[in-house]
Amino acid sequence: MPSQQGSPTVRRLRLGQELRLLRERNKLTGAKAAKELGWSASKVSRIEAARTMPSADDIKALVQLYGVDGGKLDELIGLLRDAEQRGWWEDYEESLPQEYTRFLGLEAEAIYQRSWEPQIVPGLLQTEDYAREVILATRGIARITHSGVRSRVEARLDRQRRVLHRTEPCRLTVVLDESVLLRRFGEYSVMREQMEHLLEISMLPHVKLHVLTLDSVHPVNTGTFIHLQFAAFDDVVYLEQLYTADFVEDLERVAGYETAFEHIRSEALDEDESRVLIQHKAMVWRR
Repeated sequence: MPSQQGSPTVRRLRLGQELRLLRERNKLTGAKAAKELGWSASKVSRIEAARTMPSADDIKALVQLYGVDGGKLDELIGLLRDAEQRGWWEDYEESLPQEYTRFLGLEAEAIYQRSWEPQIVPGLLQTEDYAREVILATRGIARITHSGVRSRVEARLDRQRRVLHRTEPCRLTVVLDESVLLRRFGEYSVMREQMEHLLEISMLPHVKLHVLTLDSVHPVNTGTFIHLQFAAFDDVVYLEQLYTADFVEDLERVAGYETAFEHIRSEALDEDESRVLIQHKAMVWRR
């Protein structure tokens, strides 16, 4: 099984965050720091937002400006070294949207994930055949080639191995709307296998699966979202749309999504009741 490793995406974000905090402690604006170093203000901004990778010399110049000790420099250089590593998801960059590869980089270091899905089985819980049918369903809209479909399916299965089955797996709580169990992708056999796979995955000790029934009270009217929690980094919420995706990083809004998820989960069936319902749907798909 894949070993758990630090994510270069998270290291890049942490590096930028650390540099921003050092600047703020010195009561310097980004523009002032840039002027002192003879840089453009946009360079400092891009480095702190992890949109540009600084060089080791850039970090040394910033550390000298901020007057911090050599131990901090060593820590930042270590983050830079880790940030320059290649993540497994980069093997699929040509077939995956840029925002989604960033999400995969964040997910690689998440310790807890909350996922609300009102439309389809989440990618982490999909079978190979179901994943293929879901991707094919949007192929004409998203203009995905045959090789792109194959690459996306491979990426989805690779993601499952690395998130659900790594040495120290991410804890996962998922709430599915009951309509997810009713919406057909592919032949009935595909759906039956998918229901059976959900039952199997739900038995993993680090996975909690709930179903929000159609006659339940829906306390929050919102689309799909994934809330990622980290050991040493601020939480992030991922919102996927048809052509793009957004990341919610404002702490107050992230907390709002966490509250929304707990409201939805509280209205859903418990784990055992959810398994009974999924088992019933699996039998329906046997016809």
